[in-house]
Amino acid sequence: MTSFLSGLTGSFSLSAAENPTVAIMEAGYRANNLDVRYINCDVAPEKLADAVAGAIAMGWLGFNCSLPHKEAILAYLDVLAPSAQLIGAVNTVVIEDGRLTGENTDGKGFVESLTTVGDPQGANTVIFGAGGAARAIAIELALAGAHTITIVNRSPERGEKLADHVDSSTDAACSFAPWTPGYSIPEGSSLVINATSLGFYPNHEDTLDVDVSSFLPGMIVADVVANPPMTRWLRAAESAGCIPLTGIGMLVNQARVNAKLWTGETLDAEVMHRALTEALGIS
Repeated sequence: MTSFLSGLTGSFSLSAAENPTVAIMEAGYRANNLDVRYINCDVAPEKLADAVAGAIAMGWLGFNCSLPHKEAILAYLDVLAPSAQLIGAVNTVVIEDGRLTGENTDGKGFVESLTTVGDPQGANTVIFGAGGAARAIAIELALAGAHTITIVNRSPERGEKLADHVDSSTDAACSFAPWTPGYSIPEGSSLVINATSLGFYPNHEDTLDVDVSSFLPGMIVADVVANPPMTRWLRAAESAGCIPLTGIGMLVNQARVNAKLWTGETLDAEVMHRALTEALGIS
């Protein structure tokens, strides 16, 4: 018998209009002949509880949480997966029989993308930001064998808290550095990551307050921003002879993990990557 009831997944964020995940997920679902939809939803912080209740009421399979909900969502979960517990932030929620399980696929997606241009093992890493994405990436890089990690953040309290957590929970040596004006990337850094929201469309001309002359040839410089892929941050790094790593690979890889959690199916990475590049108008 034909069913006209699709499985529902989606994203709760602010603002959702610039989130291209919908293009990746829907292409992946179609390629696997899955009757599942992905819906971007603009959800203000004060409406998060209503959105969660609505997803449960409508029988959603699950949803992503993007900015600014990655930590606030913790209050509404029944179970935290081990990686999410260690990270302390959630970007993916699985709904089964009305129970919500929080997962974190941000860091896994980033590390998988990183391996296409370099090895996390032994990396001396600088991460800008101390929010949900920074936490996930720092933990997963540490677990993947990063040697040192420096958390650079404007709020000392938040930055120090993350650095202490990573340092005490993993084998990586992790420390905090205050984000002073025109911050200079420490000599010997091999991997530098923007894990903040600076550079997201429509504020795509915003960039980090960093001394770009401290970029050195051969550094891998990464961005979590996928739209636009080549941010001002990455363009400056490429001009200095660095290896740029856009947020596209991270987005595709974490989307595949999300789909597996929600549907049990492994989606086609090539199909999803092609859908994303077409949606963003890049080759």
